[in-house]
Amino acid sequence: MSLKQLAIDTLAKNDRGGFTIPTSGLYPYQWNWDSAFVALGIATYDMDRAWSEITTLIEGQWPDGMIPSIIFRDDNPDYFPGPARWGKTPGAIPSTGVSQPPVLATAVRLITTGPQGPARRAEVFDAIFAWHKWFHDKRTANGIVATVHPWETGRDNCPEWNIGLDLMEVADNLPPYTRMDNKHVNPAFRPTQEQYDKYLTIVHFGDSIGWDQRRLTDEGPFLMADPNIHFVLLRADKDLLAMATEIGKSADICDQVRAWIAKGEAATDYLWNDDLGAFTARDIRTGKFSAGFSNCSALCFYADTGTPNQRKRTLDSLNRITSKVDYMLPSWDPDAPDFEAQRYWCGPVWPQMNYMTALGLAEQGEHELAQTVRDGLCDAIEKSGFWECFNPLTGEGCVGANFSWTAAVWLSWQHETEQSDVA
Repeated sequence: MSLKQLAIDTLAKNDRGGFTIPTSGLYPYQWNWDSAFVALGIATYDMDRAWSEITTLIEGQWPDGMIPSIIFRDDNPDYFPGPARWGKTPGAIPSTGVSQPPVLATAVRLITTGPQGPARRAEVFDAIFAWHKWFHDKRTANGIVATVHPWETGRDNCPEWNIGLDLMEVADNLPPYTRMDNKHVNPAFRPTQEQYDKYLTIVHFGDSIGWDQRRLTDEGPFLMADPNIHFVLLRADKDLLAMATEIGKSADICDQVRAWIAKGEAATDYLWNDDLGAFTARDIRTGKFSAGFSNCSALCFYADTGTPNQRKRTLDSLNRITSKVDYMLPSWDPDAPDFEAQRYWCGPVWPQMNYMTALGLAEQGEHELAQTVRDGLCDAIEKSGFWECFNPLTGEGCVGANFSWTAAVWLSWQHETEQSDVA
C-alpha cells in the first residue's frame, strides 16, 4: 500500500463523524489545532469533509469567543483529565478551560480556494474573529498575548515552561487523580508526575474561579509569553485581515485586525533573547527568558516578523542544529543539557511544527532550509510511519501511532508537490 493511501486510511480510521481524533486510546476527543492541520490534509481529497472538520471545531466555541483546546462530546474513561475534572465550562459542549495556538484562520485561508472559497470564508469569519478578539482581550499581559497553561501552548512539557512551573506550588487541596496517558505509552516519553501535578493545579484554580478568563490570566499560578502562540496568532491575524478584505468586511473590522497586527509586531521584541540569539519563551512576572532554541523559535518567518539581525541569528541556529541531528526539526535545542530525544516536547520532531516552519522559510525565500525541514519529517515518516512525533537522531516514531496530523501534513505536502509537477 502506498503511503498516500495509508495516510488517507489513517484519517478515515480516526474519523468520528464530522471530526477527527488525533489517535485512538491516547487522545479520544477533538483537539483544536489538530483539527486545523487535519483539515489541510483532508482537503486534498475531500473538501466537504475537510470543511466539517472546521465547523465542528467551531461548535465548541464559548460565548466569550474562546475555542477550547479539547471538545468533549462524551466522557471516555481512557482519557484524563476529562470533562469532570475541568468542571462546568460555558460552551455549548463540555470542554477544557484553556485554548491552543490559533492556526484556524491560516488553515481556512489555505484550503478555501475555488468558487466556494469566499462563501466558506464568510461562513466562519465571525467565529474566528471572535476567537482572536478573545486572545487579545483575555490573554494579553504586559503588551503581549500570554499563556496560562503549558497545555494551552500545545507544547506541554517543553523545558521552556520549567521557569514558570518552578515558581508554582502544587495546590494543597488538589483532588487525587489517576493518569491515563502512561497506560497507553512509555512513561519515560511523557511529562513527569511533578509536572502533571502542576498542570492539574492550574486546572483546579481555573475551575475554582468559574473559568473567568481575565482572572485566570491576571491571578493564575502560571503566566508566560510563548513564541508559538505569539507567532501563530500574528500570522493568523494577517490571514484574517486578508480574508476580511476579500469578503468585504466593514472598515471597523479591518481596522481592528490591523491594530492587532500592529500590537503583535510591536511585541515580537519582547520574546527576543539576545544572549541566546533566539526567540524564546519568557516568564511575564519575572521577565526571565528560557535558555534554548525550540521548534517555534523559527516561526518568526511564518509570521513574517523580526528584524534582519534576528532572522539572521535564527538561521544561524537552524544551521547549527541541522548539523546535530539527522532529522529536522527537534523540539528542543540538542545542545541544551535538558534535551531528550524521545521525551515528548523535550526533543522529538513534531509534524505540525515542521509544516509551519517550512512554510514560513519558503515564503521568506529560505528554500534550502525549508526543504531540509520538510525532508527531515518526510524521511522519518518513510522510515517509521505516521507517529505523533519522531526521534530527531534516529527517526524512530514516538508516543502515539496512526496519528492524524502526521498523515494530514504528509498529504498536504504530497499534494503541493503533485501540483507543482503539473504546473
